Amino acid sequence: MPVSDHHKADLAVAIVSHNDARWLAPCLSSILEHAGDARLDVIVVDNGSDGAHELVASVFSDVRAVTAENHGFGSANNVALMASSARHVLFLNPDTQIVDGSLGDLVRHMDDNRDVGLIGVRQLTADGSLWPTIRYFPGFTRALGDALASERWPRRGRWAGERELDSTLYERETDCDWTSGSFMLARREALLSGGLFDERFFIYSEEPDLCLRMRKAGWTIRHVPSMTIVHHARKAGVQPRMIAQEAFTRRQYALKHFTRSHRIAYLTAVGSRHALRAAVGGSRHSAERQAARLALRTLVGLAEPPYRVPPATAFPVHGSRGPM
Repeated sequence: MPVSDHHKADLAVAIVSHNDARWLAPCLSSILEHAGDARLDVIVVDNGSDGAHELVASVFSDVRAVTAENHGFGSANNVALMASSARHVLFLNPDTQIVDGSLGDLVRHMDDNRDVGLIGVRQLTADGSLWPTIRYFPGFTRALGDALASERWPRRGRWAGERELDSTLYERETDCDWTSGSFMLARREALLSGGLFDERFFIYSEEPDLCLRMRKAGWTIRHVPSMTIVHHARKAGVQPRMIAQEAFTRRQYALKHFTRSHRIAYLTAVGSRHALRAAVGGSRHSAERQAARLALRTLVGLAEPPYRVPPATAFPVHGSRGPM
């Protein structure tokens, strides 16, 4: 349950809202219903939004709302993190609802497993399908597998894709490389030792970057199935600008973490994926082809990324190879 003195909270819940006010009421209600015995400090960051601050003030008196300039997902989450002193922080998308489990139980799990720096939980789409959130770090072979539609292969190894598709792994505790940013419950100590969100990633690729730095600092990333949430993923259909942004951040990630030879191979594989999708498909796939073409142009520098953080506002982060 929320506490009046946020300095006594066990868990801060950080929700970044950018034109997502319509999702906030069910999201916040589900948090309060599934708090368990955790003392919560719920913070909504109104990130250039459409009434999130007003909704929180008028309906959810136990929830704090702060306003921030829109410098991206990671920047807003850092604002929420620094506004709270809770020992754990849940970064949660506004288009989610908790449907099973207790935040209090997750806090106890973190307290009982001192090596775990960050956890994800079981996620379902709006139609009840499993949303794959157990992920493996980006690399050349996984990008090549994605380019060759490895998720449609009868069998594939972990080397051939970032998303874990074995549904049985989602029913038990499973260590992983990283997990989806729609639900990431992190230990404050792990965030501070690994480095906060790198604000140069406006949106996308900040999750594997954050988890990689945590892993290098000695922390474990784990999937914990004791909670289930519904995530309204891909609710807006194909969005060429967002697909182009994702391609751009892949280049950012590669520049930050890969050697030159690995970076060239990796970005070639990423580019091949978009080139193949831009070249094939009938008229009903025109939106996908348009998105792939824009992504490819953005990846190779022929088009500006839809969103980029001004260098002067970027947050300095441990583990960087330098400017991106």
